[in-house]
Amino acid sequence: MRYAIIDSGGKQYRVVEGRTIEVDRLPVEKGEKFGFERVLFMGDGEEFLIGTPDLDGIEVEVTVVDHVKGPKIDRFKYRPKKRIRVRGGHRVQYTLLMVDFIGKPGEERKVEEPEVKQEVEAETEAVEVEAKPKAEKKAKAEKPAQAEKEATSSPKGKPATKKAAATKSSSKKTDSKKK
Repeated sequence: MRYAIIDSGGKQYRVVEGRTIEVDRLPVEKGEKFGFERVLFMGDGEEFLIGTPDLDGIEVEVTVVDHVKGPKIDRFKYRPKKRIRVRGGHRVQYTLLMVDFIGKPGEERKVEEPEVKQEVEAETEAVEVEAKPKAEKKAKAEKPAQAEKEATSSPKGKPATKKAAATKSSSKKTDSKKK
């Protein structure tokens, strides 16, 4: 697995072949391919190349996947006793990039793909197994609830009612007025 540290927009990003990264918005069309020439570091297994400050002859080729917005950031200024309330905010715009290749231009190598598919299949099997016992538990819980409803209802089929404690509270009010 080859990875590198690149510089884009004054920020440094760690990129790995076959994965996506989110960088500040770039003026490039969706689906277009381009390369980062400013590579600061490259690692491949136990081999490391460190630039002073850049690596010559190493390029990171990427494809623009999409342009997206980040989470909404709200801002609220408040000064008490002065009637100053200012509300504002913004959303940062990002560009999603898929890293296609890291290395020397013209170098032929097979890109290793991460094994994510196996983990996803294992998770779906576990979800299916857990779903069945939960359904059984709900069915058992409903039976005692129905038995309680039948026990509390009166013989005519109407639910039993309790007297309200309104008479008690009214007597207390009259006692306090007498004093």
